[in-house]
Amino acid sequence: MDSSLFLRGIAIGFAIAAPIGPVGILCIRKALADGRLAAFVAGLGAACADTIFGGIAAFGIGAVMDFIDGQMVVLKVIGGAFMIALGVHTWRSAAITVEAEPGKGPGMLRDFLSTLVITITNPGTIFGVAGVFAALGPMGRPSVGLPTSLLVAGIFTGSALWWLTLSAAASAARNRFTPERMRLFNHLSGALLMIFGMVAAASLLF
Repeated sequence: MDSSLFLRGIAIGFAIAAPIGPVGILCIRKALADGRLAAFVAGLGAACADTIFGGIAAFGIGAVMDFIDGQMVVLKVIGGAFMIALGVHTWRSAAITVEAEPGKGPGMLRDFLSTLVITITNPGTIFGVAGVFAALGPMGRPSVGLPTSLLVAGIFTGSALWWLTLSAAASAARNRFTPERMRLFNHLSGALLMIFGMVAAASLLF
């Protein structure tokens, strides 16, 4: 087995996940409100979506890529509406007591599914993955079989590593947040999520 493929997959997964977008904002908010474990579980939803798209690109499943391209409008509508609704919910959230026991926040499965939906309905994700593979050229497209599976496993590991890093960093700042600061962060993150959603919806007009 070529371990370099797994390491290459880790680099790809980390690079795909690293830009701070709506999932990053949600992950930071969960770390501040519910602790590192809750934030990491939320991030794993995005890691799974990254892995799905990474697998599509790595295995060269052209029919799936064509289908996704054909459903661009539907994906943008669903993703945009979901982010706007999530932003409104976040904005309206009351300040959460930051002394709550880490990892015991409610709805970790809900948060996992939320980040999965946000990521998998974001057309930018699949094109970002495809762009990384295109930039790698032949190196990014190993022969189908175990080598490709190793690459895809690396993508999940790299993406999960990013969410572990982000959740740990945000959780380290948790004790500095008073209820008032948490309320302000809820408003800020809610507004950003709504903006992301409106941008996705507005892109249908161009």
